[in-house]
Amino acid sequence: MPGSQIIPTEALLAPDEPPACVTLGQPNDSPFLLLCDHAGNRLPRRLGTLGVSESERQRHIAWDIGAAGVVRNMAERLDAFAILQTYSRLAIDCNRSPAVDSSIVAISEDTEIPGNLNLSPADREQRIVEIFQPYHNRIAAELDRRQAARIPTIIVAIHSFTPVYRGVGRPWHVGLLYNRDDRLARPLMVLLEREGGLVVGDNQPYAVSDESDYTIPVHGERRGLPHGEIELRQDLIGDEVGQSVWAERLARLLTLSRAAISP
Repeated sequence: MPGSQIIPTEALLAPDEPPACVTLGQPNDSPFLLLCDHAGNRLPRRLGTLGVSESERQRHIAWDIGAAGVVRNMAERLDAFAILQTYSRLAIDCNRSPAVDSSIVAISEDTEIPGNLNLSPADREQRIVEIFQPYHNRIAAELDRRQAARIPTIIVAIHSFTPVYRGVGRPWHVGLLYNRDDRLARPLMVLLEREGGLVVGDNQPYAVSDESDYTIPVHGERRGLPHGEIELRQDLIGDEVGQSVWAERLARLLTLSRAAISP
């Protein structure tokens, strides 16, 4: 696990603050493990606001709007175990290697993050140790359990994206992201297109890579597990109705897609 040997002298998260990640349901033998890297926009109390306004902290730069609601709904429909990351990616991005600059950003889109400037190695290490590592350790522990029990596993990571980026509209309703392994993406893409009326992105509006992502390359590809990152447009899942509609659709189509996969 990334991180230096510097030992933080004071805890980042107070005892009364939420843990770095939360889980839904109980570990079971469902073929699906649901993940949400950017579920929350909370900041550790010690970090204050990072110098970022409340309105900015409600935007996509802080979290994946609607994604957590979709995951919660999907977990119920699939009877699947889910792991969600609690804190804002402005503190540390749990889908980036701590070794890359985008792990803790000084500017996100056009918004400066003053509280992320001139961080000491100890400051960075605290965020890695108390936010990044617990989330990924929990994922690894669940995958280890499933491997020991010989439970076939498909990793599904849910994200969301903005309808407009730097003034350019994004036509996709949903995007399926992958890198070297498209075992899940291909059949799911076909099924989504058959739904009718949907613009489905093939590695759009983003693509998974070793440089820009962490969760899928580390937990999916390295273990040889079928996996996929699903991006949903935020205006479609901004409320409970939209989250329920997309959770039902994805749960149904993922179940059908499983027949085309050999975990």
